[in-house]
Amino acid sequence: MGTTQLESVQEPKYWHLKTVLSEALDSDFAVGEILPNERDLAARFGVARATLRQALEQLELEGRLQRRRGVGTTVAPPRVGVAVSTSQHEWEGGVAGEAWQPVDCVSEAAPGAVAAMLGTGSGPVHVVRRIRDTHGQAVAAELLYVPASSVPDLSAIDAPSGTVRARAVLRELHRLGVEGQDRSVELGSARADDARELDRLPGAPVLVVTTRYFAAGGTAAVSVATYRADTCRLTFGDSGALEIRHDEQQRQAS
Repeated sequence: MGTTQLESVQEPKYWHLKTVLSEALDSDFAVGEILPNERDLAARFGVARATLRQALEQLELEGRLQRRRGVGTTVAPPRVGVAVSTSQHEWEGGVAGEAWQPVDCVSEAAPGAVAAMLGTGSGPVHVVRRIRDTHGQAVAAELLYVPASSVPDLSAIDAPSGTVRARAVLRELHRLGVEGQDRSVELGSARADDARELDRLPGAPVLVVTTRYFAAGGTAAVSVATYRADTCRLTFGDSGALEIRHDEQQRQAS
């Protein structure tokens, strides 16, 4: 029986190097330790810097390494389990001790894909920005898009801008109540704003969790949350279906 085409494909050099580096991280380096610079590492393992860079990027994606501003590349601690479920996403206004803390609120048009989910067209919506802390570390940044129809009594609240207005939007959303939700997760790259708040470099791998909340027969809000891929392991306790995306096709798997 002949070998398949897949079996005959040679393993990329950087992939083999990734395995070697992973073993070295276990035996020669401690959590938090700074790795030598790329030139020294390439010389140590006898590879080109381009090959080394590919292997390091893969290890960062897998959560073994972290790139930190002004520090360099360090050995990452084990990923922290972060629950993503209805019970973890209350709208109480971000009092001290809660996982999500409101940062700001502005009124502006939602991105096209979000506007389509909300059914608001090009009109402005409330955009609440929140940060999620776990064990004292910022692990996620969220943009929560809330149409005016979901918080009709907001105008009666003296909350002109910033954190005060963000809390007011969350309180009104809590009063509305959420009847259901759907969620998708995909790999992305950190935007400049998210990277700064999460202590990452722009373009670093992140997990993007998009959640649509339903109430009163329509979409009440849409959340786009960016999680650090190097430190977070997302868990889904009470979520329903898992969305699997492949090009333009979408399938539902329970």
